[in-house]
Amino acid sequence: MELVSPGMGLIFWMLVSFGLLMFVTFKYIWPAILGGLKEREEEIANSLDEAKNAREEMKALQSNNEVLIKEAKEQRDGILKDAKAIKEEILSAAKKQAVTEGQRLVEEAKKRIEQEKMAAITELKNEVADLSIKVAEKLIKTELESKNKNKALMDKLIKEADKQLN
Repeated sequence: MELVSPGMGLIFWMLVSFGLLMFVTFKYIWPAILGGLKEREEEIANSLDEAKNAREEMKALQSNNEVLIKEAKEQRDGILKDAKAIKEEILSAAKKQAVTEGQRLVEEAKKRIEQEKMAAITELKNEVADLSIKVAEKLIKTELESKNKNKALMDKLIKEADKQLN
């Protein structure tokens, strides 16, 4: 029955050893555990704050990115619009220049044709005059030789003149 009813000495030494254990635990071990828990709690709180800040920064960056993308699209649209306007101006200028150049070439061609026409008319007049003089010379020569041959000679000369003109 000793186990069921312990002696006073045993109770005393159990209380002394339990008190000593509690003293050492509260004096040395408990502050280290509480310090570790406090550090852990601060680390977790800091990590949560950092995560919250990171989330807010991500939202801010995302909204900034959306604004930047919108601005970039607007700039792209503006550049494309300007490029189209410049293209239209260049095409219009080129068309105007081509029309002007074409008109100038047509005018030059008309002038050259007119000059060549006048030169051809002048040359034709000179040839007709030469032929007329030659015909007149032959007529005068033949008239002096005989009046009967005049008619036949005239027909012959007219045929020759027609052949040279054609």
